[in-house]
Amino acid sequence: MNKNNFSTKTAHSAVFVGMEDIGELIIERIAAGQSVELSPRGRSMLPMLREGVDSVTLSPAPNRLSKYDIPLYRRSDGSYILHRVVDVSDGKYTMCGDNQFRLENGIDHDRVIAVVSGFSRGKKRYSTKSASYRIYVALWCGSRPLRYFAHRVIRKLKRIFEK
Repeated sequence: MNKNNFSTKTAHSAVFVGMEDIGELIIERIAAGQSVELSPRGRSMLPMLREGVDSVTLSPAPNRLSKYDIPLYRRSDGSYILHRVVDVSDGKYTMCGDNQFRLENGIDHDRVIAVVSGFSRGKKRYSTKSASYRIYVALWCGSRPLRYFAHRVIRKLKRIFEK
């Protein structure tokens, strides 16, 4: 059986398809003005997006992103990333995952493929334009300095007590 043949099905297994396999399809659909739904992988956007549980709707990106937008962009190494815009300066974006503290500076708009326009948690759909989402973003992003401080304190305490 050819492991690269994605149409091949077996009774008890499935073929994993990663972003590197479907990235061009997403780019093609977005360029045609369509939306694409996918389930993100990883923990960088917790608590908002949970791997294997939640899904996002990607839509064509506007000509300029705003603070707190969540674009799908491609890094220079070819990896596809879904992180939040935390700053816009001189036409470049600073990105950070909701569950991260390290900022990624200097992202050009030409790396942006799409933007999250909505997401699903279980059977419930949310729009990134809704009031509840905007409140969540303001609270979560506003608490970033406090969360960073708490994270550092917890790490230091673990080091002390693990010795």
